[in-house]
Amino acid sequence: MVMRWEAFLDQVKERGEYDTTKEAERAARTVLALLGAHLVGEVRADLAARLPEHLALVLLNPLQAREPLSPERFVRATAAWIEGATEQTAAWDVSAVLSVAADAAGEELTRRILLQLPAGYDLLFGHPQPV
Repeated sequence: MVMRWEAFLDQVKERGEYDTTKEAERAARTVLALLGAHLVGEVRADLAARLPEHLALVLLNPLQAREPLSPERFVRATAAWIEGATEQTAAWDVSAVLSVAADAAGEELTRRILLQLPAGYDLLFGHPQPV
């Protein structure tokens, strides 16, 4: 089921403890644009199908990545794209957005997403995997 725009942003706003919906939207757009560069094929399409249309388009038209980023570099890249962000605030942004995306995706799709990403993303999605 597709998550509604308002519901997605409300959850990001709550988890990220943002003062405004605009801040939540900025984080969601940036993080999903970066994530889209790391997902391919059915996994990216399946996640897009569960996101609000505006965010699905962001995921499907990602920022370009030359190589898969480790979770640490993903957070740094997010900080570089959000004006005034630090690595600490970007880590907060990434976790807020990806945990809501994981909720929208469900367990099985989240597992498939994590299989396409370098080790360590499970923590960013709020779904720690057993070692």
